[in-house]
Amino acid sequence: MEHPGTLVLIMALAVLAPLLGYATGRWLPVPVVIFEIVLGVLAGPDVLGWAHHDQVIDTLADLGLSMLIFLAGYEIRFAEVRGSTLRRAGGAWVISFAAGLGVALLLSGADLAKSLVIGTALTSTALGAVLPILRDSGRLEGRFGSVVMAFGSVGEFGPIIAMALLFSGRSPGAAGAVLAVFAVVTAGAVFWAMRPRPPWFARLIAVTLHSSGQFAVRFVMLLLAGMLGLAHVFGLDTLLGAFAAGMLTRLVLQGAVPERSGEILERIEAIGFGFLVPFFYIVTGIDFDLAALLDGGRPLLLLPVFLLLFLLVRGVPAYLLAPRDLTGRASRSALGLFASTCLPLVVAITAIGLDEKVIGAGEAAALVAAAMVSVLVFPLLSFRLLRREKGDGGRTVPGRTAETGEAW
Repeated sequence: MEHPGTLVLIMALAVLAPLLGYATGRWLPVPVVIFEIVLGVLAGPDVLGWAHHDQVIDTLADLGLSMLIFLAGYEIRFAEVRGSTLRRAGGAWVISFAAGLGVALLLSGADLAKSLVIGTALTSTALGAVLPILRDSGRLEGRFGSVVMAFGSVGEFGPIIAMALLFSGRSPGAAGAVLAVFAVVTAGAVFWAMRPRPPWFARLIAVTLHSSGQFAVRFVMLLLAGMLGLAHVFGLDTLLGAFAAGMLTRLVLQGAVPERSGEILERIEAIGFGFLVPFFYIVTGIDFDLAALLDGGRPLLLLPVFLLLFLLVRGVPAYLLAPRDLTGRASRSALGLFASTCLPLVVAITAIGLDEKVIGAGEAAALVAAAMVSVLVFPLLSFRLLRREKGDGGRTVPGRTAETGEAW
């Protein structure tokens, strides 16, 4: 490790972030991820210059992003997101992608490569950040939570598929063929996951769950590593493998040990939200090009433009295609706001755009900054709308207690 001090610094910032979230939560509920990113910006080269990159830091950050997408995939409840709700969510995303690409073509002067990056970024939803917010507020279990889960799942999965097809360096036909083969292999894994597990599997989980063996946790990490490796072998973005691993893990645990799946998930979340995920967000802040955002004025002007486009491109189709039983205007508006909340995939997509030199540093910084603001503002507005429509009902308001999740 070239910069061990940076590792210590990042972990110190990870501890400081929830302390700041708790301190400010009495007056204004601010997502912990915002503090993590801002602290990373302060420690980064454009402000204090304390943090430095090396291979270990980059690897841990990549694992943090993979873990975030994995946990988002795990949260998907297939019985609740299928049927007309899923069809409406898929239709809303297709409309979003068409609208995002059209708007991006106008902004970029018909530069197709740049438009694909910007347009795809505009269609993403931060399911990994939205679901903990809903869970902490007590709204995940109801109908509204299942609708947000469906629209958020498509908003996470759709851009990942688009990345696999459009940013792989292959022709669309070749990329589609590779993706189809990956889908067939994943379907085989799903079939295997849904088969009954042998009795010894559940016994071994029970015996080792409170010991140093931790068979269940190790098995889940093997599934994640295996799907990441499979995506890499096929030349696809590893986030696709992470998302698939999350879905597979839920199927395996719910089928084999449903009574212990919650306890196992708590251990996985401890690894994710306790270590790897904050690592990703803090390194995102360290990498954030503040100088490019503030240089020349145009990137700073693009920030509110992109924030508005998140709402128009992603939120409006979600509002219009919300399920019919979501009758209240406030509920539909809250769904649009949650669907427009984004960040992790925006970071990943803009990183690809920068690596391929198809977007500038200022545009990438404006997109990421707008995504950061969406995580801060849109969920707050959503809960204000929901409380105005139905009242708190005794539920916990995010950020008002110490026992909150990663997102708040």
